[in-house]
Amino acid sequence: MQNKVTYEFAVIRVVPKVERQEFMNVGVILFSKPKKYLDVKYEINESRLKAFSKNIDIDILNNALKAWVLICKGTPSGGSIGQLELAERFRWLVASRSTIIQSSKTHSGLCNNPTKILEDLFELYIL
Repeated sequence: MQNKVTYEFAVIRVVPKVERQEFMNVGVILFSKPKKYLDVKYEINESRLKAFSKNIDIDILNNALKAWVLICKGTPSGGSIGQLELAERFRWLVASRSTIIQSSKTHSGLCNNPTKILEDLFELYIL
């Protein structure tokens, strides 16, 4: 049996009206330094989100979350944040902020397969 390694994750939330502090979970971001792994998985349920907040711009939300994917991948299209080290990218993405896209506090665990854990967490918190 392979030794388990540490990982950290946060749930990605859409907060349509920051002043009301109401949110809807839309994704999960997971980081494992030992596995050199950083990935995000999200899904926007447009009808549910529109019921939650009629005025939300789904295109802006999609573009912002696509930027999270590019930053995780570390590609040049991820901008200057995407060029940071893996841990710095994760910390930047999960930093506390008062915007329409926020993340929960980070949580940690042990795993052998961070991709499987990301899928499991996505199913638990989003689906």
